[in-house]
Amino acid sequence: MNFPEAAVGIIGHNRDSDVVITCDHASNHVPAEIGDLGLTDAEMARHIAYDVGAAGVSRHLGELLNAPVILSGFSRLVIDPNRGEHDPTLIMQLYDGTIIPGNRRLSQGARNWRLENCYHPYHKALTDLLASRNAPKIIAIHSFTAQLAGRAKRPWHVGVLHEGDRQLSIPMLARLRQEPDLCVGENEPYGGHLPGDAIDRHALKHNRANILIELRNDLIRSKGQQVGWAERLAPMLADVIAKIPDEMET
Repeated sequence: MNFPEAAVGIIGHNRDSDVVITCDHASNHVPAEIGDLGLTDAEMARHIAYDVGAAGVSRHLGELLNAPVILSGFSRLVIDPNRGEHDPTLIMQLYDGTIIPGNRRLSQGARNWRLENCYHPYHKALTDLLASRNAPKIIAIHSFTAQLAGRAKRPWHVGVLHEGDRQLSIPMLARLRQEPDLCVGENEPYGGHLPGDAIDRHALKHNRANILIELRNDLIRSKGQQVGWAERLAPMLADVIAKIPDEMET
């Protein structure tokens, strides 16, 4: 899923919902100005380069909730919009056993180019989109691999990550756990959030209701799977969102 003409794509900007769906790792695109990262097409198709299937789920979820969807237009290996600007993992040199040749010995100028042309435009667009909503609520969609190199298989089908604000995450966890066919993780396969990441930056620092949903990527590879998960999640999310107070951000 690529957006090669821009660092960010927004679908449904004119939809009137106060819900905003974000997909920080939507694309595996590497801008032409960078050339390539020294990886094969097969490596760039893996979870190390983007969140496989997450863009499709986000698109369909936006349609069902009548909510705008914002999607990154560059690979997380170029620069990771879900990291703080000074996070040491902002530009990865090694990911799940794969060395990223194009990120080794990166000059300050090359780093600045990625910040100015990818990272900052994405966050500026998200900031502006959220500012156009009354008391916006953020649904962040991510995906995770079923198994990291040398690690045990991950049993979860879906995970809900939260730290600080729990208005959406706790009731959504309760809804998901009612589904008998799902293995649901709370702060799994990762724990909470990182300082300066997208939720911290755009939700927690503004007291905005938010939820981050992680889907196992082997369950959302096809369009049919992506539509199916969006249709499954949408009524649950609509229900839990309807039950929280409609407060203005502070």
